Amino acid sequence: MIDTHCHVHFNAYRDDMDDVILRTLQKGVFMITVGTQTTTSANGLKVAEKYDGVWATVGLHPNHLCEQEFVDEQELGEGEKVKIKTRCEMFDHDYYLDLARHPKCVAIGECGLDYYRLPEHFDRNELIAKQKETVRQHFDLASEVGLPVVIHCRDGSPTLTTSAHTDQLQIIREFVEAGKLQRRGVVHCFTGTLEEANAYVELGFLISFTGVITFPPRKSDGPISPLQQVVRDLPLEHIMIETDSPYLTPVPNRGKRNEPWMVEYVAQKISELKKVSVEEVARVTTENAKRLFGI
Repeated sequence: MIDTHCHVHFNAYRDDMDDVILRTLQKGVFMITVGTQTTTSANGLKVAEKYDGVWATVGLHPNHLCEQEFVDEQELGEGEKVKIKTRCEMFDHDYYLDLARHPKCVAIGECGLDYYRLPEHFDRNELIAKQKETVRQHFDLASEVGLPVVIHCRDGSPTLTTSAHTDQLQIIREFVEAGKLQRRGVVHCFTGTLEEANAYVELGFLISFTGVITFPPRKSDGPISPLQQVVRDLPLEHIMIETDSPYLTPVPNRGKRNEPWMVEYVAQKISELKKVSVEEVARVTTENAKRLFGI
């Protein structure tokens, strides 16, 4: 299997990163460790250099466009809260261009639109405009170097007059119609609707699911959650699997730090929902990842 989106070079693994990587590789799982700003993008490549079966991406996450602190109760698991602190950065084309030329760099990102984290001390409309501008800068770089993009898209408050997925799709469509983004990309940690997933697929993008799909449905959902219904109904040839570790630990390990090898639980849940073998899920999602990232 390939964990197509993890952060194994983040501080959550500072004491045992090499052990985690080796444990994952020994279980037959390769991984792509994802950059989120200047330092993590450079450091991810250094880690990838050390191991066969590890690659990296470089990019600027939308949460790093402004300085903020927040606690996300769902990031590491039930009952665990971790404070996340970001600093304000601007996209530096030349810096990321240099990193993108590294032989272990397989994509640009993660980049995208995050309307869930819009700090109150910033003008909401100005920050959304800044996110859109930064996405376009990533897309231009990806088009320039011939790499796919890794998209982070998270919708926000229902009080917003615009949807992050609607805006993200519009920007993708703009670039595709201009003949850019030749390698297309993936929408990682997808939590949207089937209609939104199909819209991305129609533009040539893959959809990647995390351990969120293993979370039990709410009582009001019925036997499966809306996201699990998306997994069930979206054809396997459009799907990849990931952990987003150290975050979003899947069942049965909720409350513990996530690790890339736990992508096997994501594959198992897809197998269960689609009523196909785990081996088939592993085969098709791995083929999809190899084709997209050129690995």
